[in-house]
Amino acid sequence: MSPPPPNGPRRRRPGSLELPGRRRQRRRSRARRRRRLAVIAFVLFAVVAAVAAGGFGEARSIGRDCDLDALRPASIGSNTFVYAADGSLLGSIPAEKNRQPVSLAQTSKWMRMATVAIEDRRFYDHGGVDLKGIARAAVNDVRAGRTVEGGSTITQQLVRNLYIRHQERTLRRKVVEACLAVRLSRNHKKDWILANYMNTVYYGNHAYGVEAAAQTYFSRHAKKLSLLQSALLAGLPQAPSVYDPFKNPARAIERRNRVLEALYKNGDITSGNYQEAVRVTDLHLKPGKIYTRIREPYFFSYVRDELIRQYGANTVRSGGLKVYTTIDRRFQRAANRAVRETLYYDSDPASAVVAIDPRNGAIKTMTAVTPGRTGNQFNLAAQARRQAGSTFKMYVLAEAISEGVNPDTTSYLSAPLHYQPDPYSEAWDVSTYSHSYLGSTSITRATLASDNTVFARLTLDLGPEKVAAMAYRLGVRSSLKTKEGAYVPSLGLGSIGVSPLDMASAYATIAAGGIYSEPMAIRKVKLADGTQDKDAGWGKSKRQRVVADWVAAKVTEILEENVQSGTGVGAAIGRPAGGKTGTTENHADAWFCGITPTLSATVWVGYPQAEIPMTNVHGISVAGGTFPASIWRLFMEEAIGPTPERDFPESNSEPIWHPFTRGQYAGEVSEPPSYYYAPPAASTPATTQQKALPPPPPPPPPPPPPPPPPPEPAPPPPPVSPPPSPPPPE
Repeated sequence: MSPPPPNGPRRRRPGSLELPGRRRQRRRSRARRRRRLAVIAFVLFAVVAAVAAGGFGEARSIGRDCDLDALRPASIGSNTFVYAADGSLLGSIPAEKNRQPVSLAQTSKWMRMATVAIEDRRFYDHGGVDLKGIARAAVNDVRAGRTVEGGSTITQQLVRNLYIRHQERTLRRKVVEACLAVRLSRNHKKDWILANYMNTVYYGNHAYGVEAAAQTYFSRHAKKLSLLQSALLAGLPQAPSVYDPFKNPARAIERRNRVLEALYKNGDITSGNYQEAVRVTDLHLKPGKIYTRIREPYFFSYVRDELIRQYGANTVRSGGLKVYTTIDRRFQRAANRAVRETLYYDSDPASAVVAIDPRNGAIKTMTAVTPGRTGNQFNLAAQARRQAGSTFKMYVLAEAISEGVNPDTTSYLSAPLHYQPDPYSEAWDVSTYSHSYLGSTSITRATLASDNTVFARLTLDLGPEKVAAMAYRLGVRSSLKTKEGAYVPSLGLGSIGVSPLDMASAYATIAAGGIYSEPMAIRKVKLADGTQDKDAGWGKSKRQRVVADWVAAKVTEILEENVQSGTGVGAAIGRPAGGKTGTTENHADAWFCGITPTLSATVWVGYPQAEIPMTNVHGISVAGGTFPASIWRLFMEEAIGPTPERDFPESNSEPIWHPFTRGQYAGEVSEPPSYYYAPPAASTPATTQQKALPPPPPPPPPPPPPPPPPPEPAPPPPPVSPPPSPPPPE
């Protein structure tokens, strides 16, 4: 293909050297004045034509519309991007229009030249309206007998994109468009107009603006676009769907070559550049993922929901926010690795991990892994509600201690419990998995053995309402009521669903010495204009003391002992740490909630689709002390292992102990029948309830007020008349 001849000498651009001589400068000045007067004359002529067509009322209407101050730019929007704590990109919140405004300096010189060459080659010379272009378009329209060519300049197209909502081709719209283009050209420099045009024009495939186009088609920034890439993109706005390089590469190449020809005619590239460029037939497309790829999807969805609550969905999708979060990518990798090293078969259950800094509430980890499956949109870490099992006993313990009950000296009977205050209601039978009981034992020892029967009695003595209040105080945000709106005794054994985020937050309160910190996912938000939103309170830790420091210290002491010699020994990491295991009926859910002075982490293991028994995973029945404790240990060893060892905060006040005089079950000393008694191994968690037992000794009168039966924990569909929720196995 022979190149077309250059069309005269290359015109001057801003920044180029001026030709010497005042005479030439005067000639140019006079030429500019003539062009400006010609444009004004054209606009006046168009107004006169409008008056002839529609009267003076139409002219007044045009005058009102030709007012930049009275018009508000059409909202095109730009994407919201979310970043991790280290500044790495987590993803873009999905939007119908992808857009990232950039300055002209952040755009390739080839892209600037190609846009001017193909769209408005006299852009730097005219005053917003190109009379030659209009004349050419008018001739073509007359020949065709209809409007086939607009002759619009870049300035006119910008006016249309920003201000004029109605796109019908009428004389009135053309007049208003031309009038606004002249005024816009007077009020702003050419570079401002070109930059705004390139940031708003549509390039196809949801890409608005040159940066979005560069990312969509080539996975690179607009500043790094090559000559060929720039020529391809500059040709798209005329008909994005027709020249779509993904779907119509041949048409896209044809259009690209036309842009290259325009560049050559303008003198922007040499004959050799042109000949070499048009021979290239490989577009080297690299579809971008910046608008579709989301790292850490569970945490990402949590952040998106937080933003929507603050700003509304429209602003979040297209408000151009830059969101900086608390998530630690290193911790995320450690959590995912710990799960995959433990549950590595495709048939294995899923696991969710949430970690919170107890010192400020910052969410450092929020992830979930479902072996053999990807793309799960349901946030197992923050949205899932599963029975907590014996991890809920921590709230019972905390409530007892806060009421002055000394767990070391207050004794309870470890024996099967048959609770039926109302003969017309179903009985609540509580036992342990191994049929092993301790007789009269302290609350502390019962915690280390995770004895259901002791904690069932303790919950009845305290009242499930108070246990729920303590859970709420520490950080649980899920409702702990049954569907009937009541708190039931089995609540103390973890029969009501909660989320891993709930548990990590509440345990973090204990690790912080009784100070609750609202979970914080967002450190700061920058608005579209680059200013930081300081009114929303992002990054400000919201802390409040909710229990006395001596209460938290005593609970922490028992949790530490549980990791050293109780059901949580599988989570020991060789430094200060405490925690509690939990396993629900038929092994459908297994938990480990653990704390260190600098990190509270909760691990849940189960099948997301339903409460499916985990009775044969890697040949064992899953309990809190097995896989969850192992995942917690592996995660903590990598996450905080390299950091200096710290101690839990010490209490500044002394415990205040009171005899538990109102407890109906406290202090029972009667022993169960001998065939019930077998001291358990301290590190072996009980895992399920057995109902076929000989009648236990009746509870001492008077019984507490009758609670409504707990909900049925089995997966849907439930029985017509669900029995009371069974106690968790630990």
